[in-house]
Amino acid sequence: MRVEFYQTVHGRSPKQAAAHTYQLLEEIEKKGFDAARVIFRLIRGKLWEIKMNLPGIGGYRIFYFSLERDVIFLLHAFSKKMQKAPQRHIETALKRMADILERRNK
Repeated sequence: MRVEFYQTVHGRSPKQAAAHTYQLLEEIEKKGFDAARVIFRLIRGKLWEIKMNLPGIGGYRIFYFSLERDVIFLLHAFSKKMQKAPQRHIETALKRMADILERRNK
């Protein structure tokens, strides 16, 4: 499975998290949805989250969506501090997903 980071039209991407996140993402690339130490959960529509616990950080979430069978687009990441994901984080991910879909349809 290939993992792609969201990029704006200008090539910027969200802040990258700790090296542990990359290790877990590499595991997702190798094992797909069978990767250990992460949980995949539907948020809304096509928007999903990857839930993970990182040493020194604690709960960490990455919103993503899948456009193709073996490709997920990472849209937005944040440290989990509350039980429920703040709406502003969900809205950021949804805007980025819409941006990708719009640019792919041109």
